[in-house]
Amino acid sequence: MSKLAYQYVVLRCVPRVDREEFVNVGVVVYCQATDYLDVAWHVDRERLRAFDPRLDLDQVCEALEFVEGVCAGDERGGAAAQAPLTQRFGFLKAPRSTVIQPGPVHGGVTTDPARQLQHLVEKLVS
Repeated sequence: MSKLAYQYVVLRCVPRVDREEFVNVGVVVYCQATDYLDVAWHVDRERLRAFDPRLDLDQVCEALEFVEGVCAGDERGGAAAQAPLTQRFGFLKAPRSTVIQPGPVHGGVTTDPARQLQHLVEKLVS
């Protein structure tokens, strides 16, 4: 089995940008060698409510479903979903000042990008 280079970003929910507090809610993994781009996410509603009871948790989930659409290349991701994978990952990793923000880009090697994604979600989100 050959080792494949991959990159990933952790998606953070930032309920109040002014406080700079966040909760990890997802991970996006990109492996150029296998044309793999996917996201896995989990929203802990109770934990996020503790940060800000006024947070619209349905909006948080909708934003994460948008990320799913961008990764899958379907209509949920709008125009961004039509770009090549490299550009889609670039769009998803770009800093933004919204409730869902990507953390820094990290990299590694794996033999199975999908299994690596599940491992990262278990380790960093769940």
